[in-house]
Formats: sequence, C-alpha cells, structure tokens
Amino acid sequence: MPSATSRKRAATANAETARPPITLLTDFGSRDAYAAIMKGVILGIAPEAKIVDLCHEVTPYQIPEAGFILSQSYRYFPEGSIHVVVVDPGVGSERRALAVEALGHRFIGPDNGVFSMLLREAAVSSNGKRACKVREIANRKFGLPSPGNTFHGRDIFAPAAAHLSAGVRFSELGPLIEDALRQDWDLPIRTGKRFWQGAVFKTDRFGNLITNFRAADFPLESGTFELQAGMERIQTVHPHFAAAVTGELFLFAGSSGYWEIALNQASASKLLGLSGGSPLELALLR
Repeated sequence: MPSATSRKRAATANAETARPPITLLTDFGSRDAYAAIMKGVILGIAPEAKIVDLCHEVTPYQIPEAGFILSQSYRYFPEGSIHVVVVDPGVGSERRALAVEALGHRFIGPDNGVFSMLLREAAVSSNGKRACKVREIANRKFGLPSPGNTFHGRDIFAPAAAHLSAGVRFSELGPLIEDALRQDWDLPIRTGKRFWQGAVFKTDRFGNLITNFRAADFPLESGTFELQAGMERIQTVHPHFAAAVTGELFLFAGSSGYWEIALNQASASKLLGLSGGSPLELALLR
C-alpha cells in the first residue's frame, strides 16, 4: 500500500497536471519584453502554469481583430482554459478589467468590446449548459501592488489569470456585472435589398483578407455576387488556392468559416491596399 507521503505526492502531481493552460493574445509583438514580463508575473504566482502564446502580432489597437482571433481559437483548448487578451488602447482610462466565464472557458481582458463575439455566442447557447458570467476584476489582492496606468497586462490581467490557474474561485475576482461593452463589428450591415456593407477582420501572413461575411450566411458562387474591395470588384469563388491561376484574385471559404479574399501566390492585402477594418461592399446579383 502506498505511504501517506507517496499519496500526497501523487495528489500534488495530479493537481499540477490538471491545471488549466493560460493563453496570451496581445498586440505587443516580439520586439519588446512586454509579453515575457506577463509570463514572468504568471510564473511568479503559479510556477507550474502552462502558458501558450496564442498570438502577439495583433495589429496594434485593433480590437475587432483580437476578438476574431480569440473566438476562432479558444474552442481548440481544453475546457477550463484561461485566455488573457491585452489589446487595450483605453488602458488607464475608466474602462473596466473583466473576467468572463462562458462556453466552458475563462477569459480575462479589458471591457472594450473584445469579448463581443464570445458573449454573443454564449447568449445563443441552449439548455443553460453554457451560462455566461461576467465579473469586474475589482479584488486588488489578485493583482500586483500599486498597479500603473499603462501596463494592466502585467499589473491586473496576468495576475488574475495566474490566481485562477492556481485554484482561486472565479467568484473571488469581483462582482458580477450585466453591462459589459458589446459591439457589432463582426456583423455585416444590410444597406439595401441585395446590398451589404462589411469589413476586413484581419490580414493573415500570406496576405489573405479575412472578411466578416460568414460563408454559411452568404452562400456565394461565381457570377452571383460582386464584392467591392478597394478599387477591385471580385466575382469569382474557388474552393482552394490550387483551383486558381497564379495572380488571380478570388474568394474562398476559409477554415474560419468566413469568406476570404486571396491572390494566388501573392498578397491580396498589398494589391488592394486593404487591412483590418477596411470596408467592403457586397452586392448579390441574384
């Protein structure tokens, strides 16, 4: 029979193994030490924490881009994971620090609309199994002493995530709130019977432009639409890159479930001069 010491060690090992991972999503880039400092704070509080760099190359200040990346990524991590978002142009202002418990995960970040897509997804989930709770991170004992005005990723968000990972209850972070900022930047706007105004979510590494037109909502086929993107009008759909000729501008339904603008073996972003937030106009021809 295992000794009491052995059982205690096994229990400790199991608890450490079960600790949820913490993902980091920021616009800090890799040139500065900001992201690494956040990791240092987390490890100082929860030395066994598993930290995953989700992305640090969000276009600076682009909240919709960060919200889109988060909504696309969280579901591929184990339930209970903690996701920290620091794309925060309003840092130091009166905007609140939030902790969100929804869709089987926990999310930490600013109250600037970055959680809009997640909150909408949670709201339409059925059977009450995915109830959404939003709290203001107000309990100062779960942050660093004397937080500054310009680096809440270090002083507030990273410590809160570390304490959650170490076993602090979600309810201890602060009071429930009902008025978290929600925005509709992910939803195209209907401007006429057959006309829609949309936007680019983000540009990926290959120069593909991910739009906010969901493929399931807009079942486009070549010749049935016209997408005004910059100075170009796109009317062609291909299932994948190999179906297009080199240099051809076209749409494809991306792995995200949204239509993407691509230029085969080149950058559609550079050709069109578009990036995250750029407007698009969609006309349905029939």
